[in-house]
Amino acid sequence: MDGGVKVNKWGYEVRTSSDACISAINDFYYQVLIYGRKRSVILEATVHDKDCVLANILAAHILYTNPSRARSHLQAAESRLEQATRYEKAVFDATSSLISENRDDDVAFELHSKLLKEFPKDLVSLKRAQVLCFYMGRPDLSLSLVQQVLPENQEEDYIYGMLAFPLLELGQMADAEKAAKRAYKINKQDFWAQHALCHVLQYECHFKEAVAFMEGCSSSWSSCSSFMLTHNWWHVALCYLEGHSPIQKVLELYDQFIWKELEKVDAIYPEVYLNAVGLLLRVYVRGEINIFKDRLEILASRLTNHSYWYLEWHFDLLILWALAYTNEISEAEDLLGALKSRVAKMSKKKQQLMQRGILLAESLFEYGRGNDKRALELLGPAFDANDLKMIGASEEQLDVFNEMWYCMLLNTGQATKAIEVLEKRIKKREGVPFLWRLLERGYNMIGKQEEAATVGEKAKVLENTYFKQPVGFTTI
Repeated sequence: MDGGVKVNKWGYEVRTSSDACISAINDFYYQVLIYGRKRSVILEATVHDKDCVLANILAAHILYTNPSRARSHLQAAESRLEQATRYEKAVFDATSSLISENRDDDVAFELHSKLLKEFPKDLVSLKRAQVLCFYMGRPDLSLSLVQQVLPENQEEDYIYGMLAFPLLELGQMADAEKAAKRAYKINKQDFWAQHALCHVLQYECHFKEAVAFMEGCSSSWSSCSSFMLTHNWWHVALCYLEGHSPIQKVLELYDQFIWKELEKVDAIYPEVYLNAVGLLLRVYVRGEINIFKDRLEILASRLTNHSYWYLEWHFDLLILWALAYTNEISEAEDLLGALKSRVAKMSKKKQQLMQRGILLAESLFEYGRGNDKRALELLGPAFDANDLKMIGASEEQLDVFNEMWYCMLLNTGQATKAIEVLEKRIKKREGVPFLWRLLERGYNMIGKQEEAATVGEKAKVLENTYFKQPVGFTTI
C-alpha cells in the first residue's frame, strides 16, 4: 500500500492505488444489491491490492462459512487498519463485529447504525445491517435504519425495495406495496423489489396476480444467487399451492426451477435445499406429500451432510423435520442435541430469546415422527409462529408452523381451540381455501354440520377462484 486514495461507488474514500481493486469492490456492491451469483468478485479486489482494508474485511465477511480463509482476510485488514480511511475503519468495526466468535447482535447493530449516520449512501452496509436485523427478528430496527438513510438516497436504485421488506414484515402492507412499486418503477431488474411485491400480493391472497407478475419477471433471474432464484420460485410454488392449483403444478415447479438449480456449476447447495425443504413441509402439512415422497427422501439423504447444519436456525429446523419424517432418527437426534448445546453456550439474554426456537425444534422432531400429541404439548396452547422471527424467517416462511399447529389441534381432538384460532386467522387471510377446509373439519368434529357446510361451500368457491383459467403475465 503506497498511500493512494480512491473513491468507491458511494463517493467514500478507500486507501488503495489500484483502479482494479476499486472496480472489483464496486462490482461486489452490485452483486450484493441484486442478490447476484458473483459475490466472490470481492476476492479479486484483494488480489489487485492485498493490503486494502475495505477489500479484505468485505472478503472476510462473505467467507464466514470458511473460517480459516475468513480469518486470513480479517488479519490482513487488521494489519493495515492504522493506514485506513475513516470510512474503511467504520466498515471494519461494523463488519468484524458480525464475524466475531463472541458476536453480540446489539453491538453489531449499534456499529452499523453509527456507520450509516456518517456514511448514509453506503447501501451495502445498510443491506448487511438489515440482514442482521432479520436474524434478530427485529424488522422495526431494520425499518428505522432505512428511514435514517432515505433522505440521502431518494432517487437511488434498490433503496425502496429495502424499505418495502421491513414494512411488510411489520404488517404495513399498503406502505410496503407503495415502496415496492416505486422500486420496481425505478428499476424493473430490482429482484428484491419484485420479491417484496410478491410478498404483498401473496399475503393479500392475490395468488393469480402474484404468479403472473413473478413468472413475467422470471426471465431476468438467471443472474440471481441460488438462494434468490429458488426463493422466488418457492414463492411462485406457494402461491399455486395456496390458490389450490393442481398439485402437479407445484411438483413441476419443484423439479424444473428449484431442484434443477443444483445442476449449475456455481450452485450453492444449501441455499437450494432451504427452499426445497421449506416447500416440501408446506406440501406435507396439506396432505399432499405422497407424490413428493421420493423427492423428500433424496433431499433428506443430502441433509445428513453435517456441513449443511448450523448455517441458519430456520434451515436447521426444517432439516430436523425432514430427517425425523424419513426415519433418519439418529441424525435428527444428533442435530437436535447439538442445537440445544449451541443455545446453552449463548449469553443469558440470547438463551432466553432462543428458547422458543428450541421448543419448535423439539416439536418438529416429534411431528416428523408422527407424534402430534407430544409435538402440540411442546408448542403449547398459545403458539404463534410470528413470535419466532429470531430464527431468521419471514412471515410467509413461518406461517407453515402455524398451519402445522392448526392441524395438530385437529388431529388431537382439540376442535374448539382450532376453530377459535382459525377464525381469527381467516379474518386476516380470508382467501386461503386450506384454512376454510380446516375450519370445516373443526365444525364437523364438534357436530356443527350446518356451519361446516357453510364454510365448506366457501372453501369450494375459493378452490375454483384462482387458477381456473390459464395464468398470463400482467403488468403491475
